[in-house]
Amino acid sequence: MRLSAMGDVAMTVPVIRAFVAQYPKVKIVVISVPFFKPFFDDIPNVTFFPFEVNNRHKGVLGLFRLFQDLKELKIDAFADLHDVLRSKFLRTLFKSGGQLTAFVDKGRSEKTALIRPNNKILEPIETMFQRHAKVFEELGFPIDLSSPTFLPKKKLDAITLGLTGEKSQKWIGIAPFAQYDSKVYPFDLMQEVIYQLAQNEAYKLFLFGGGKKEIELLDSLSNQVENVINVAGKINFKQELQLISNLDIMLSMDSGNAHIAAMQGIKVITLWGATHPFAGFSPFNQPLENALVSDRNLFPKLPTSVYGNKEVEGYESAMRTILPINVVEKITTSLK
Repeated sequence: MRLSAMGDVAMTVPVIRAFVAQYPKVKIVVISVPFFKPFFDDIPNVTFFPFEVNNRHKGVLGLFRLFQDLKELKIDAFADLHDVLRSKFLRTLFKSGGQLTAFVDKGRSEKTALIRPNNKILEPIETMFQRHAKVFEELGFPIDLSSPTFLPKKKLDAITLGLTGEKSQKWIGIAPFAQYDSKVYPFDLMQEVIYQLAQNEAYKLFLFGGGKKEIELLDSLSNQVENVINVAGKINFKQELQLISNLDIMLSMDSGNAHIAAMQGIKVITLWGATHPFAGFSPFNQPLENALVSDRNLFPKLPTSVYGNKEVEGYESAMRTILPINVVEKITTSLK
């Protein structure tokens, strides 16, 4: 069970894929919100069970209904990859019924030591992938994540292909937004990155985002440049997954798109502001050098937040220390 957010659900995919490869006779039921079903469509031995938060499974009575629905699937063990009130309630019901249960340790104390302003311990802590794997190990299924395999690139449907055209260039995805402002690269600097990359005719850039304001901003970046295409609002989520699987590289904030690309085996370059890859949320199977962080010499309290939801006065411009020329150089070098 993992209900939200998009990036966190995407981070379960490499672990579940490794599980089914190493235990092909075991069936997995993934419980999550219906929107995330496409993440799991192509994984064998996985059944997706939709959590209907606003209908059948709403409230305490809804959780009892969910438990009854799941009992019909004859579940032997419950892996709680979320550890929130809903999942705790459900795993208690399973435990009381005699099923094995295990839950994720989110490493709250280590994360606190990483983000506190004084006596900071700036060391990498366990990744969420390792923490998820430990949950399955507690249930008797140790998982080796060291040699991941990825599915072939997805075939683009006619609608997506009409937007992208046939692939004859290097395809670069750019996802310039995140849930919190402290994780978003300044728009003028991102504009400079995009225009520098677009000068290379061997590249085609695809911009990802959502919501009216983001779409308008992305349109302003793509309208003037032939090899920059805004796909936000033009294709659905499943089509976005198809397109991302065909990218050569993704540039993303510390956000869901980084994890969606990484779970499909795509190279990912990430930009970090208030947060930091040491907190365990770096995209799957990506080298640390692909994470460009803000300058701690100028902003010594960084990282100031695990999720980006806490802002520190005077740190609003921290990401400006990540220079566009360095971002472009990292992308072009990685593409070589």
